[in-house]
Amino acid sequence: MKKYIPDCITSMNLACGIIGVVFAFKGRVDIAFILMLAASLADFLDGFAARLIGAYSDMGKELDSLSDLVSFGVLPSVMLYNVSKACMFGESWICWTPLLITVASGLRLAKFNVDSRQTDSFLGLPTPAAALLVGSLCHFVASDPSTFLATWCAGPVFVPVLSIVLSALLLSEIPVFSLKFHKDDAQVLKNKRMAFAFLVLAAILVVVLCGLKWSLIVLLSLAGYILKNLVYAILKI
Repeated sequence: MKKYIPDCITSMNLACGIIGVVFAFKGRVDIAFILMLAASLADFLDGFAARLIGAYSDMGKELDSLSDLVSFGVLPSVMLYNVSKACMFGESWICWTPLLITVASGLRLAKFNVDSRQTDSFLGLPTPAAALLVGSLCHFVASDPSTFLATWCAGPVFVPVLSIVLSALLLSEIPVFSLKFHKDDAQVLKNKRMAFAFLVLAAILVVVLCGLKWSLIVLLSLAGYILKNLVYAILKI
């Protein structure tokens, strides 16, 4: 029975994703983001469980990608669509641009499944990272509509640019370090993770000391994660 444990955890990822989509369509991006975080936890634990008990399977690999497409492709697109629509007080072509993230995520996941180069690190932004950035942004804007980010979402530039940039990063060949630990990880990779851990700690301190919404911790951390990997790619570190 133990070989089915990772698949059960992956199914929880899928369940959280589809329920999150329902709440996102209802305008409850706060609940949708909580479900996205739960899906992210399940996405981490299924791989951890598979490595721990040695329960790898082709079915599990495909199920993981299909679940990720819902939780980290469809869900963030729907969340950003609804938030931009609410900020603009009506329908506009701008509200539809986040759907590019779903298409890019599907291509990214399909590429990952057939790319043998992405074992210890990634080529292109991982779908959970892009999704959590979008999800935390939507949660922060919905929690405080008076913030400058809400003003940006109501404008004609921010949402389309964000959608295009994230889609491009998802499909890019930029090396991105993984946050999943392995026994034989190189010291350079460990140093990158340690630097990211300090970044997250700094984000927590800023948010707590300034009394800001907790979702800003995720937003700042993921924005820093993306920027750090871009710097590493430019400097070839």
